[in-house]
Amino acid sequence: MYKLQLDAISKQSNSMVFRDVDNTSIPMIVDNTDYQQFVRDIKSGAQLNDAEGNPITGSDLTTFMETLP
Repeated sequence: MYKLQLDAISKQSNSMVFRDVDNTSIPMIVDNTDYQQFVRDIKSGAQLNDAEGNPITGSDLTTFMETLP
């Protein structure tokens, strides 16, 4: 499971994701192999929660995926 993290400055949840299984923060940078795995996992059905812990599903998840680098 993954969870979006709020950016400390902008308070937006679009720059980092947290991976629960090993407590890792992953920057949303295309060249980062952890980020690449995150994208594959989400496309394969892994759960993604917003910064408040609520699951992102359906059209919200589709919209989110379209915004990823």
